[in-house]
Amino acid sequence: MKRRDFIRLFPLGMAATLPFASPTYAQSLWSMMNRDRSLTDADREANSAAALQAIDTVEPILSYDTANNLQMAIAQYEPFVLAGGWEQVPQETYGVTMGVSRDGVIQLKRRLLSSADMAMVDNVDEVFDAPTDAALRRFQARHGLRVSGEVDEATWYALNVPAETRLHQLRLNLLRVQNMAARLADRYVVVNIPAAFIEIVEGGMVSRRHTAVVGRIDRQTPILKSRIHQINFNPFWNVPVSIIRNDLIKYMNENPNYLTEQGIRIYDGDGRELQPTDIDWQTEQAVNYRFRQDPGPLNAMGNVRINFHNPHSVFLHDTPTKGLFGDNARFLSSGCVRVDQVQDFVAWVLRDNGDWGPTEIADVFTNGARTDVDVRNPVEIHTTYISAWANRQGIVSFRDDVYEFDMAGKVTFES
Repeated sequence: MKRRDFIRLFPLGMAATLPFASPTYAQSLWSMMNRDRSLTDADREANSAAALQAIDTVEPILSYDTANNLQMAIAQYEPFVLAGGWEQVPQETYGVTMGVSRDGVIQLKRRLLSSADMAMVDNVDEVFDAPTDAALRRFQARHGLRVSGEVDEATWYALNVPAETRLHQLRLNLLRVQNMAARLADRYVVVNIPAAFIEIVEGGMVSRRHTAVVGRIDRQTPILKSRIHQINFNPFWNVPVSIIRNDLIKYMNENPNYLTEQGIRIYDGDGRELQPTDIDWQTEQAVNYRFRQDPGPLNAMGNVRINFHNPHSVFLHDTPTKGLFGDNARFLSSGCVRVDQVQDFVAWVLRDNGDWGPTEIADVFTNGARTDVDVRNPVEIHTTYISAWANRQGIVSFRDDVYEFDMAGKVTFES
């Protein structure tokens, strides 16, 4: 396909304003055009780094800046959707990666061109070359996918979400951001559920981001506004009734030693400790008792629990299963939010406490002492649902509608 033919697919002037093209990124791609069709590991790492850098921004996802950026994105997507959007990418692209020549690569390249992940080229052929690798990694980064340079299943599905659906997401999320932007404190925490990450915001800028694990589809993290008021170091974990009913009974039927191995004790209403053999695990008798896990390396809270007032009994916490932070789809919890690099997060929350700096926090993590600390200046926290946003460089990011709130057209949420 020739460049002049591709341009005809767009309305007058649209080719010059493809959705959020980056001049710097385009120049870097043009400089690669005459390179060999093979990449070293260093080249691949550089492409991944460039893709991740393109989406990096100091603008909070909840801010007037993001609202303005979303308005610009909508203005560019609307005429593009009216012109027919982008074409579908065939299943023949499954598994395609650098150096492969296969049916479907032409459609893949046209798809990446249409969303400005790839710069304009003179010819679109069937070879997955160096510019295609860079473009695909950029697409993956924008959609929160594993940045691999390979068309895996998740990438293929994201490529085939219609442009009309993406425009719908942009419009919905503009309204969500606008509804919240005026009610933000100067210093706040945002848990963005579809992206499964946390932003720490201060003075209108993001100072840190943390990877998170949030609630699964059948045990959703609630959307709310509150303030972080207390930190529990090396906490006990009181197992919620829902987890006793849905999980512990099943685990005990599979392994009668499960509670003992996990350091979970059982108490009756008078505080007397029971033994696992005192309970009939073939029934739901267990829900009548209190289950508490001892502090330690197996504790589901890890080294710390971060409390904020809410009617849902949810909180932020550490975890002993830190490998989950490397997963692409981190919708795995029972409603609470697990925080990566939690030690740094807690240090920021306790910044104004004076006697709880990074050294003291590291020490209590190490020695395992049970300690509760009230936050001197409680920090505002928002758990929210933003599935599309844009930064001032014009890069648009999308996430899956995991809880189907976009499908329902939901703009406001109960706090």
